Amino acid sequence: MTSSAASHVYPQGIKLGVDVGTVRVGVAICDSDAILATPFKTLDRNPKKNSDVRVIAALAAERGAVQIFVGLPRTMKGEEHASARMATEYAQLLAEELRRTGQDVPVNLVDERLSTVTAHRHLHEAGMSSKNHRKVVDQVAAAGILQHAIDMQKARGTDVGSRVRALSRPGLTGDAAAGHAAQAVPVQDTQSSEDGRLQ
Repeated sequence: MTSSAASHVYPQGIKLGVDVGTVRVGVAICDSDAILATPFKTLDRNPKKNSDVRVIAALAAERGAVQIFVGLPRTMKGEEHASARMATEYAQLLAEELRRTGQDVPVNLVDERLSTVTAHRHLHEAGMSSKNHRKVVDQVAAAGILQHAIDMQKARGTDVGSRVRALSRPGLTGDAAAGHAAQAVPVQDTQSSEDGRLQ
Protein backbone atom coordinates (compact mmCIF):
# COMPACT_ATOMS: atom_id res chain seq x y z
CA MET A 1 0.00 0.00 0.00
CA THR A 2 1.31 3.41 -0.89
CA SER A 3 1.49 6.33 1.49
CA SER A 4 -1.14 8.16 -0.58
CA ALA A 5 -3.56 5.26 -0.23
CA ALA A 6 -2.84 5.01 3.47
CA SER A 7 -3.76 8.67 3.95
CA HIS A 8 -6.89 8.29 1.79
CA VAL A 9 -5.54 10.53 -0.94
CA TYR A 10 -5.63 9.80 -4.65
CA PRO A 11 -4.69 11.85 -7.71
CA GLN A 12 -7.11 14.66 -8.54
CA GLY A 13 -7.62 15.74 -12.13
CA ILE A 14 -7.92 14.34 -15.65
CA LYS A 15 -7.48 10.56 -15.90
CA LEU A 16 -7.25 8.06 -18.73
CA GLY A 17 -8.74 4.59 -19.04
CA VAL A 18 -7.21 1.90 -21.26
CA ASP A 19 -8.77 -1.31 -22.57
CA VAL A 20 -6.06 -3.58 -24.01
CA GLY A 21 -6.76 -6.08 -26.78
CA THR A 22 -4.56 -8.13 -29.06
CA VAL A 23 -5.56 -6.04 -32.10
CA ARG A 24 -6.87 -2.75 -30.73
CA VAL A 25 -6.48 -0.59 -27.64
CA GLY A 26 -9.33 1.60 -26.45
CA VAL A 27 -8.66 4.88 -24.68
CA ALA A 28 -11.06 6.97 -22.60
CA ILE A 29 -10.67 10.25 -20.75
CA CYS A 30 -12.50 12.01 -17.93
CA ASP A 31 -12.93 15.66 -17.05
CA SER A 32 -10.73 17.45 -14.52
CA ASP A 33 -13.30 16.86 -11.77
CA ALA A 34 -13.31 13.10 -12.56
CA ILE A 35 -17.08 13.01 -12.90
CA LEU A 36 -17.67 11.54 -16.35
CA ALA A 37 -15.54 9.16 -18.42
CA THR A 38 -15.86 9.60 -22.18
CA PRO A 39 -14.72 7.28 -25.02
CA PHE A 40 -11.81 9.00 -26.74
CA LYS A 41 -9.84 6.96 -29.25
CA THR A 42 -9.17 3.47 -30.59
CA LEU A 43 -5.56 2.64 -31.44
CA ASP A 44 -4.11 -0.24 -33.42
CA ARG A 45 -2.00 -2.42 -31.15
CA ASN A 46 1.63 -2.48 -32.30
CA PRO A 47 3.50 -5.03 -30.14
CA LYS A 48 6.69 -4.71 -32.20
CA LYS A 49 7.24 -0.96 -31.99
CA ASN A 50 4.72 -0.09 -29.23
CA SER A 51 3.74 3.07 -31.08
CA ASP A 52 0.33 2.91 -29.39
CA VAL A 53 1.99 3.01 -25.97
CA ARG A 54 3.82 6.17 -27.01
CA VAL A 55 0.57 7.71 -28.26
CA ILE A 56 -1.07 7.17 -24.86
CA ALA A 57 1.92 8.61 -23.02
CA ALA A 58 1.87 11.63 -25.35
CA LEU A 59 -1.87 12.02 -24.76
CA ALA A 60 -1.28 11.96 -21.01
CA ALA A 61 1.25 14.77 -21.38
CA GLU A 62 -0.95 16.77 -23.75
CA ARG A 63 -4.03 16.57 -21.53
CA GLY A 64 -2.18 16.83 -18.23
CA ALA A 65 -3.44 13.46 -17.01
CA VAL A 66 -2.73 12.66 -13.38
CA GLN A 67 -3.46 8.91 -13.50
CA ILE A 68 -4.06 6.07 -15.95
CA PHE A 69 -6.21 2.98 -15.32
CA VAL A 70 -5.56 -0.15 -17.37
CA GLY A 71 -8.23 -2.85 -17.32
CA LEU A 72 -7.15 -6.22 -15.92
CA PRO A 73 -9.30 -9.02 -17.37
CA ARG A 74 -10.21 -11.77 -14.92
CA THR A 75 -12.52 -14.74 -15.22
CA MET A 76 -15.77 -14.70 -13.26
CA LYS A 77 -13.93 -16.79 -10.64
CA GLY A 78 -11.35 -14.04 -10.32
CA GLU A 79 -8.60 -15.97 -12.09
CA GLU A 80 -6.03 -14.36 -14.37
CA HIS A 81 -5.07 -15.97 -17.68
CA ALA A 82 -3.29 -14.92 -20.89
CA SER A 83 -5.35 -11.76 -21.42
CA ALA A 84 -4.55 -10.61 -17.89
CA ARG A 85 -0.84 -11.16 -18.45
CA MET A 86 -1.08 -9.19 -21.69
CA ALA A 87 -2.78 -6.28 -19.90
CA THR A 88 -0.19 -6.36 -17.12
CA GLU A 89 2.70 -6.28 -19.58
CA TYR A 90 1.01 -3.42 -21.43
CA ALA A 91 0.63 -1.44 -18.20
CA GLN A 92 4.30 -2.07 -17.49
CA LEU A 93 5.32 -0.77 -20.90
CA LEU A 94 3.13 2.29 -20.40
CA ALA A 95 4.57 2.98 -16.95
CA GLU A 96 8.06 2.73 -18.40
CA GLU A 97 7.25 5.05 -21.32
CA LEU A 98 5.82 7.61 -18.90
CA ARG A 99 8.98 7.38 -16.80
CA ARG A 100 11.17 7.66 -19.91
CA THR A 101 9.38 10.86 -20.95
CA GLY A 102 9.68 12.35 -17.48
CA GLN A 103 6.02 12.01 -16.49
CA ASP A 104 5.23 11.12 -12.90
CA VAL A 105 1.82 9.63 -13.76
CA PRO A 106 0.71 6.51 -11.85
CA VAL A 107 -0.59 3.54 -13.82
CA ASN A 108 -3.05 1.32 -11.96
CA LEU A 109 -4.42 -2.06 -13.01
CA VAL A 110 -8.12 -2.40 -12.19
CA ASP A 111 -10.51 -5.34 -12.48
CA GLU A 112 -12.43 -5.15 -15.74
CA ARG A 113 -14.55 -8.28 -15.80
CA LEU A 114 -17.21 -8.05 -18.52
CA SER A 115 -16.28 -4.49 -19.55
CA THR A 116 -16.36 -5.40 -23.26
CA VAL A 117 -19.61 -7.34 -22.87
CA THR A 118 -21.13 -4.32 -21.13
CA ALA A 119 -19.79 -2.01 -23.86
CA HIS A 120 -21.44 -4.12 -26.58
CA ARG A 121 -24.72 -4.04 -24.65
CA HIS A 122 -24.60 -0.26 -24.29
CA LEU A 123 -23.93 0.13 -28.02
CA HIS A 124 -26.89 -2.11 -28.84
CA GLU A 125 -29.07 -0.06 -26.50
CA ALA A 126 -27.88 3.11 -28.25
CA GLY A 127 -29.12 1.70 -31.55
CA MET A 128 -25.75 1.01 -33.16
CA SER A 129 -25.63 -1.98 -35.48
CA SER A 130 -23.30 -4.84 -34.52
CA LYS A 131 -21.15 -4.37 -37.63
CA ASN A 132 -20.23 -0.87 -36.47
CA HIS A 133 -19.29 -1.91 -32.92
CA ARG A 134 -15.72 -2.77 -33.80
CA LYS A 135 -14.86 0.86 -34.48
CA VAL A 136 -15.78 2.07 -31.01
CA VAL A 137 -16.32 -0.86 -28.63
CA ASP A 138 -12.77 -0.74 -27.25
CA GLN A 139 -12.98 2.93 -26.33
CA VAL A 140 -16.44 2.42 -24.84
CA ALA A 141 -15.03 -0.44 -22.76
CA ALA A 142 -12.17 1.86 -21.70
CA ALA A 143 -14.72 4.46 -20.61
CA GLY A 144 -16.46 1.80 -18.52
CA ILE A 145 -13.17 0.85 -16.85
CA LEU A 146 -12.37 4.49 -16.12
CA GLN A 147 -15.87 5.36 -14.88
CA HIS A 148 -15.91 2.45 -12.42
CA ALA A 149 -12.44 3.38 -11.16
CA ILE A 150 -13.18 7.06 -10.55
CA ASP A 151 -16.54 6.24 -8.98
CA MET A 152 -14.89 3.82 -6.56
CA GLN A 153 -12.17 6.33 -5.68
CA LYS A 154 -14.84 8.78 -4.64
CA ALA A 155 -16.94 6.19 -2.83
CA ARG A 156 -14.00 4.80 -0.86
CA GLY A 157 -11.99 7.98 -0.44
CA THR A 158 -8.86 6.12 -1.45
CA ASP A 159 -7.05 4.85 -4.52
CA VAL A 160 -8.11 1.63 -6.24
CA GLY A 161 -6.36 -1.08 -8.21
CA SER A 162 -2.73 -2.15 -8.25
CA ARG A 163 -0.05 0.42 -8.99
CA VAL A 164 2.44 -0.54 -11.69
CA ARG A 165 5.93 0.78 -11.09
CA ALA A 166 8.48 1.21 -13.87
CA LEU A 167 11.69 -0.65 -13.09
CA SER A 168 13.02 -1.50 -16.53
CA ARG A 169 16.53 -0.96 -17.74
CA PRO A 170 17.24 2.16 -19.83
CA GLY A 171 17.24 1.64 -23.57
CA LEU A 172 15.00 -1.43 -23.68
CA THR A 173 12.00 -1.41 -25.99
CA GLY A 174 9.21 -3.74 -27.00
CA ASP A 175 9.34 -7.32 -25.73
CA ALA A 176 12.70 -6.76 -24.07
CA ALA A 177 11.26 -3.92 -22.03
CA ALA A 178 8.28 -6.03 -21.04
CA GLY A 179 10.60 -8.71 -19.74
CA HIS A 180 12.39 -6.27 -17.46
CA ALA A 181 9.60 -3.80 -16.83
CA ALA A 182 7.43 -3.01 -13.88
CA GLN A 183 5.78 -4.89 -11.10
CA ALA A 184 2.24 -4.44 -9.88
CA VAL A 185 1.99 -3.22 -6.30
CA PRO A 186 -1.44 -3.52 -4.65
CA VAL A 187 -2.92 -0.16 -3.77
CA GLN A 188 -6.47 -1.13 -2.94
CA ASP A 189 -8.10 -4.42 -3.81
CA THR A 190 -10.91 -4.20 -6.33
CA GLN A 191 -13.75 -6.64 -6.63
CA SER A 192 -16.44 -7.05 -9.26
CA SER A 193 -20.09 -7.84 -9.10
CA GLU A 194 -21.64 -10.00 -11.78
CA ASP A 195 -22.15 -7.07 -14.15
CA GLY A 196 -18.45 -6.25 -14.05
CA ARG A 197 -18.72 -3.16 -11.84
CA LEU A 198 -15.95 -2.43 -9.40
CA GLN A 199 -17.00 -2.73 -5.78
